[in-house]
Amino acid sequence: MSNSLGNYANHISTLGHVDRVDFGDRTAILVQVKQFSPGLDTQDTVISPVRGGKCEAQSRLEPLKPEAYGSTRNHLDGAVTGLSPFIRHGVVNSSDVRDRALDVSTPKQAEKFIQQLAWRAYWQQFYRKWPDLIWQDIEPYKTGFEPYDYADDLPEDIAMGETGVACIDQFIAELLETGHIHNHARLYIAAYVCHWRRVKWQAGARWFLAHLLDGDLASNNLSWQWVASTFSHKPYFFNLENVEKFTGETIDTRMKTNGPLAGTYDALYARLFPNLEPRS
Repeated sequence: MSNSLGNYANHISTLGHVDRVDFGDRTAILVQVKQFSPGLDTQDTVISPVRGGKCEAQSRLEPLKPEAYGSTRNHLDGAVTGLSPFIRHGVVNSSDVRDRALDVSTPKQAEKFIQQLAWRAYWQQFYRKWPDLIWQDIEPYKTGFEPYDYADDLPEDIAMGETGVACIDQFIAELLETGHIHNHARLYIAAYVCHWRRVKWQAGARWFLAHLLDGDLASNNLSWQWVASTFSHKPYFFNLENVEKFTGETIDTRMKTNGPLAGTYDALYARLFPNLEPRS
């Protein structure tokens, strides 16, 4: 055992009751968890409302509706499962989720849902084969800019959700408060960080990993690279009309509070990527 692991094990052993599995209520669980985080400022700690455990995972798996997922998955109120944190931490595995999808629907109905599981498996296999690439640009940027044109560090206003772009700030607030946000919201934030603010994807990826309950190095980093265009043939970006289409009434999509996102795709493309040829 390495010294670091040995020291960690010794620290854990001094806390007592490490094998405890039965708790009277959620408060008792939180008290136990905080013991494993010495130096944590518990006064300012935000506890995610997302609950863990096998029973919670099963309660999300049972009502699975793959066909509804396929048709609504891009909407923030769509039929998504919320299973990713449970898969990430091994409470359930992807095979169990796939089998459940095929039990309650036909292969065709489950196609889009299973594709997402396949993407996760692909990210994992890529990482295993090329672990040294997980923090490196796999390909050049296709944005008309060079890596040195991007900031190394995440600006404080983004980290705190105080960008002044209303919908982005709402997505960030949810990330900070719950540790989980819809995949489409993740794409919006990542595109804003990389293309509107011209920050390196690595900074955004580190930030996400610090907050996401389902933070997975392969899925997270390679998805950020896909948005940034260093693992894709083009950059991913969006406009305010797209946000309005997929987020519903709970997200502020007014033009006056989201000015930087407003405009046609052609206009935004020209603004964000001025060194590229006009969008075809």
